[in-house]
Amino acid sequence: MTGMSVLGRIPRVRTLGFQSKLLVMLLTVSVISVLIAGAIGYVSGTNSLRTTEYQRLTQLRESRAREITAYYRSITNGASIVTHGATAVGASRDFNAAFAELQTAPLPAGAQAAVSNYYQTIFGPQLAKATGKDVDATLFEPTSNAAIYLQNAYTVPAQGDFDAALKVNATGDPSAWSAANARYQPFFADLTSRFGFEDSLILNTTGDVVYSAYKGTDLGTNLLTGPYKTTKLADTYREAVQAVSVDETFVSDFERYAPSYGKPTPWVLTPIGSGGVITGVLALQLSIDQINDVMTGNEGWESDGLGKSGETYLAGPDKLMRSVSRELLTDPTNYAQEVVANGTPEDVAAREVDVKGSVLLQPVDTLAVNRALVGESGVTTAADYIGPEALVAYMPLDIPGLEWVLVAKVDESEALAPVNDFARNIALSIAAIVLAVCLIGLLFSRIFTRPLTRLADAVRRVSGGERGVAVPVTTKDEIGDLGAAFNDMSNALEVKQELLDEQRRENDELLASLMPETVARRYREGEETISSDFRDVTVIYAELVGFDAFSRATSSDDSVGLLNSIIEGIDEAAERHGIERVRHLHNGFLATCGLVVPRVDHASRTVAFASELTEIIERSNYQHEAQLAIRAGIDSGAVSSGLIGQRSKVYDLWGEAVDLAHRVHAATNGPGVFVSSRVHDALDGIYAFTESGTVPGERGSEPIWSLDLTARRV
Repeated sequence: MTGMSVLGRIPRVRTLGFQSKLLVMLLTVSVISVLIAGAIGYVSGTNSLRTTEYQRLTQLRESRAREITAYYRSITNGASIVTHGATAVGASRDFNAAFAELQTAPLPAGAQAAVSNYYQTIFGPQLAKATGKDVDATLFEPTSNAAIYLQNAYTVPAQGDFDAALKVNATGDPSAWSAANARYQPFFADLTSRFGFEDSLILNTTGDVVYSAYKGTDLGTNLLTGPYKTTKLADTYREAVQAVSVDETFVSDFERYAPSYGKPTPWVLTPIGSGGVITGVLALQLSIDQINDVMTGNEGWESDGLGKSGETYLAGPDKLMRSVSRELLTDPTNYAQEVVANGTPEDVAAREVDVKGSVLLQPVDTLAVNRALVGESGVTTAADYIGPEALVAYMPLDIPGLEWVLVAKVDESEALAPVNDFARNIALSIAAIVLAVCLIGLLFSRIFTRPLTRLADAVRRVSGGERGVAVPVTTKDEIGDLGAAFNDMSNALEVKQELLDEQRRENDELLASLMPETVARRYREGEETISSDFRDVTVIYAELVGFDAFSRATSSDDSVGLLNSIIEGIDEAAERHGIERVRHLHNGFLATCGLVVPRVDHASRTVAFASELTEIIERSNYQHEAQLAIRAGIDSGAVSSGLIGQRSKVYDLWGEAVDLAHRVHAATNGPGVFVSSRVHDALDGIYAFTESGTVPGERGSEPIWSLDLTARRV
């Protein structure tokens, strides 16, 4: 039954119409003239005061921009002067030669163990404490002969005390490197401490850090091949070493640098050389404190005219802060509450308070930052990352190599406090008039709004997902008709929602059986083209050998029973080992590890899964008196996955690793677990393998290896 049919049958007897609404409207008009007078005065005062505050913020913004630009210009100019000097050129030459000698020099007894112990007991725990994350210290351990030699001689004895390491000129070993360090350490130690750098590095032209003033864990590492090859320092080094002139300087953005225990770190790099020949690169690790001093005016916000809520800060292209927040320094507890209220995750806010810094932590995805990032300069009133709406002046910075923006802001409530006082007085003067009018209007409006309130509450409950909502129909006027129509609509919605929920459950179950949950979610959200590329996963192509012969020799019930028990065992093993099945094949299946859930040990998990498959088949053979076997091919590498088809969607996997896994599986007709060279190389020493022929690959003929299922070396 529709609402219109109900309305058609109910007599339109009106006990109370909407005349009271008209009364309220007339009463409201009587106070409009008073409100207009106050509004004009308020708007005029606000605009005048806002314009004055904008001008002051703009001047402060320009002043801070000049200061931070001058700071970077002084650092880059100073670095260029140093690298042109005879000391830096000589240091680069001598350290390069001495470092090359150490690559072939014999290591002192116990050096490798001492360095490894330092990473496990000193560096790893301190890095984990500073970052709040678990750390695998072995990922950072040096591998080159020279790096181990130098860190054993200088890094390990300091036991993480950088200041103590800075004072060491020589350790007494006879190497040419120590002789060079004794000669040049006083110069670079003075340079580093005098200008407040966190460290000074010298690199050769092949990426080796041949010298460090503080002798940290980056001493001896290679920025092109070592654990820091993906850092911004490494990217900037590549630019510097390819410079066309030794006069060029290069600046990197902040990054969390592990040798400094994850502290946000910017760099300035410049080539070292003479006569147009580059022999190395000088890298200066800038201090975040010096940048904060510039942006906070040495914490003199009020003397700079920023009042009690104003500040200037920097932001990067990732929309994260590049300088410290004022309130984080002055009132960290309130800071955490306010930024969380403005959308910052609680764990991020807690981390900022813990480290007393907001660089690379605090999101500033605001109107001002977004406009500045596209090259605009200006002023506006908008919500900022903290507190209420603010008056904001913004601009991009002109610092080569950095895509930073500068924002100057002050809370609107503080900036416009005088006009707010004026508005408060106006409000008080008209409060009595408005109150009297409102009381009269309220008396009449409550009579007819009560049923509408109940109906509005019912509508909200329905919109919130509640079913079976009904409102009492106590009158026979238009509101009663509306309530009856709502009840009919609510009943109809309840029935339709039940049907939709049932259909949605069926669709979700069907999608879950056809594709991974992440793909199914994207498909439900309406994506038409769904595909993903994965650089490093393991693919297994497995076939059940002998099932066709078994099924021909037994009844269909026995065949299905055997197959169900095998599939159940395979599914349980796949869940234990983190294997993700892609699709069933004839007498087999295609599966991956590390695709849906990234795993560093995906190859080991897949081989362990394949090994367990043979045990499952053996148990099934014993229970069903069958003679089945498994033949599996395994490869690791890059793959792609996605939904294929327009009308009928199919989830599939393709790529070199899939093709090679299939060729490895098909390379022999016998049962067994066969792996490619990539899997063999990754797991040799964990599992025992036997070479079992070759298969064609992208680089020609590739050997395949058979897993020894009777032995495993640990």
